[in-house]
Amino acid sequence: MSLPVPAPVRYLAAAEPGTRVVVRYRIEGGLTDALGHLLACDAGSCTVRTRHADVVIPLDLVVAAKEVPPAPPPRAPRT
Repeated sequence: MSLPVPAPVRYLAAAEPGTRVVVRYRIEGGLTDALGHLLACDAGSCTVRTRHADVVIPLDLVVAAKEVPPAPPPRAPRT
């Protein structure tokens, strides 16, 4: 008997690469988020390209995941 796949993992497996997502996952001492574009998702992990780096997240650590709207445009410089 296999365990049911959690809803956030099902969402990530079905999401198209390039979708802007936020993924909440467990780290030592608590939780953290990765906000960016989904690059890939396989049986064991997903990869999210954030502003700073590509983050590889083991799926067994994922607590929540959802699509988010596009980032707002940069603000105009102050004059």
